[in-house]
Amino acid sequence: MPLALVALAVTAFAIGTTEFAAMGLVPQIAEDLHVSIPQVGWVISTYAIGVVVGAPLLTAATARLPRKAVLIGLAGLFTAGNLFCALAPGFGWLIGARLVTGLPHGAFFGAGAVAAAELVAPHLRARAVSAMFSGLTIANIVGVPAATLLGQHLGWRAAMLVVVGIGALGTLAIARLVPPLPSHPQAGLRTELAAFRSGQLWLALATVVFGCAGLFACYSYIAPLLTEVAGFGEGSVTLVLALFGVGMTLGNALGGYAADRALRPAICAAFALMALALALFSVTAHARWSAALTVVLVGLFGFATVPTVQTLVLQKARQAPTLASATVQAAFNVANAQGAFLGGVALSAGLGWVSPTVVGAALAAVGFVIAAVSWAVDRAPAGPVVSGATPGAVEAAGNPTVRA
Repeated sequence: MPLALVALAVTAFAIGTTEFAAMGLVPQIAEDLHVSIPQVGWVISTYAIGVVVGAPLLTAATARLPRKAVLIGLAGLFTAGNLFCALAPGFGWLIGARLVTGLPHGAFFGAGAVAAAELVAPHLRARAVSAMFSGLTIANIVGVPAATLLGQHLGWRAAMLVVVGIGALGTLAIARLVPPLPSHPQAGLRTELAAFRSGQLWLALATVVFGCAGLFACYSYIAPLLTEVAGFGEGSVTLVLALFGVGMTLGNALGGYAADRALRPAICAAFALMALALALFSVTAHARWSAALTVVLVGLFGFATVPTVQTLVLQKARQAPTLASATVQAAFNVANAQGAFLGGVALSAGLGWVSPTVVGAALAAVGFVIAAVSWAVDRAPAGPVVSGATPGAVEAAGNPTVRA
């Protein structure tokens, strides 16, 4: 594995830290900027909106540019956005800065996944992509808890400045370690968009948008849930967030293993189990030991959906790997924005600190239904036999081998 993958992983670590650390710093941001906790949910949602807008637009705009230059530019924009966040003089400025920070997120992972695959021999491509995304995984074990702890003691701005440093390091590492990666001659918006004619691709994205919103409805407000309901001190929240990261890492590995063997059942099982874990959390949140255990389960089943759906989307968009990969990130962040918003609505309605977990369970159940419908549609016959068809045509219609 080349050192260039380390450069990509470092930037992925910074992106993962800044995306999820805000969820652990909700009370500190609310107190410092004199806004309510549900209002801080907009800090999370706005970042997600930035990802959704930036993923397709920046991917399309940079499709014909050398990929190394694209990666450097996207990592630099992300780093600058975090600096604007740390220096934001008020809540409105912070919202705008988070929007800028989110813009390069999806496009970076889209271009980075393709670049990682090109850096190694064909039989090592899956490992290379996994190595890049390991930065995002490790961020939830180390980066997010560390940023939360730092924010609790030195303020949330200090945590953002540390992310700026990591992002700058990743940008310099890409410039130094990643070799020239020219764009493909056939790259272009028309080629990339052609894959989106597939109805199955849209069903897969809808599964993410609704189902994964369940995870974010809960996780966006997990810090006050742990302190106000479970009885954890602020210092202990960082340890629980690290447990979530452990569950996420295990779920990511388990989901990848299951996807290689039975993709559709793995997707349905992941969303069903996430819905059960979130529903269970509304009960187990009232005791520290059971809350901590359930946090691991939520992370495990929630992130088991990531490699399974990612694999499905790439299967349905083989001709547009860069845009498809970026679009998956956009879909996850639509889920992020939707989950944070609906969880905040439940809190604003006075339904209690555990209400986001109930909202999350309902959303995960919707994701399960969409995944099951998508599976059923995929297994359905291609269509009715045309009247008057010859026996050979009938055989071809019912035999995938003949049809191919």
